[in-house]
Amino acid sequence: MGIQWEYIFDPELAWETLPFLLAGVPKTLFIAIISTVIGMILGMVLTLMRMSSIWVVGWLARVYVSFMRGTPALVFLFLIYFGLPFINVQFDAMTAAIIGFSLNSAAYISEILRSSISSVDYGQWEAAKALGLNKIVTMRAIILPQAIRIAVPPLGNVLLDVIKGTSLAAMITVNELFQNARIVGGREYDYMTMYIMVALIYWAVCSIFGYMQSYLEIVSSKYVEQH
Repeated sequence: MGIQWEYIFDPELAWETLPFLLAGVPKTLFIAIISTVIGMILGMVLTLMRMSSIWVVGWLARVYVSFMRGTPALVFLFLIYFGLPFINVQFDAMTAAIIGFSLNSAAYISEILRSSISSVDYGQWEAAKALGLNKIVTMRAIILPQAIRIAVPPLGNVLLDVIKGTSLAAMITVNELFQNARIVGGREYDYMTMYIMVALIYWAVCSIFGYMQSYLEIVSSKYVEQH
């Protein structure tokens, strides 16, 4: 018995529904980019907390990072979207998705930033201190430029993970790329074609951002060399 390809991938259906699937891409990218930007801000705050000499502050940051890295993102999305209404706190699906991915990505970003800053030679701090520079100026002008160069590749990977992770937002009814594929799959009784299409679209989007990441690595390397 041969393989019945028409049950695996229907080119005609794929072509007809491509515009509808692509209509979900902007929302997917919006969630991913906004969440990553907010995650960068929160991640930097967490990094500074981890570096604080006040042990309680550092301990709180470590607990937060441990919790976020140790719980599935989907469970956290459910807690925000379905759980918070029980305490009279309610968000629409889009806002809940952005909050969830922002808080989740912040934990990973903070670890990346912390390790990148730590990897900068401590002699840089000592040299800046000898020149009379305070810690804020040293961090902004000397340490961060070098740390960012180190952090660009893993930060790019976080963004790619968030882009792919936005498919979980379909579970709380956000009509992004994966949700649109589920709608068509249910209507046409052909989930395989839709899932293959979704995989190809995610691949294309992530490839574009991968090239952008490579470009940023080159630019950041030149910046560090010039400074």
